[in-house]
Amino acid sequence: MPLVKIEILKGKSKEYKKAIMDGVHSALVEAFKIPANDRNQQLYELDAENFEFPDNKSDQFTSIELVVFRGRSVDAKKNLYSAIVNNLKNNPGINGNDILIVINEPPMENWGIRGGLPASEVDFGFKIDV
Repeated sequence: MPLVKIEILKGKSKEYKKAIMDGVHSALVEAFKIPANDRNQQLYELDAENFEFPDNKSDQFTSIELVVFRGRSVDAKKNLYSAIVNNLKNNPGINGNDILIVINEPPMENWGIRGGLPASEVDFGFKIDV
């Protein structure tokens, strides 16, 4: 049940934005073994005046913040970073140096889900510790 927040500069096509969202989700399915239908994403388009990034980045700079359950190994995280970068390089054509990925892992008891239960009390039906 990762929560995905993607930030890009305003002005990209519908297809470009869809490719980013699909690429990130596909990487999560591959690297974190989440169910294919477990999709919680928001893409924010920001005006240039509201989106500062380093001078050595292009106008394709893409910030990806993931809030995930704890338990993934360092290898799974490395695989995720690599899969996201490869997917976004292939479509819509973003250079890996223009991609920033941050993972936040709040404790399971800090997630209220499925009618108000803490995630620590829920059987998800899939492995988190990959």
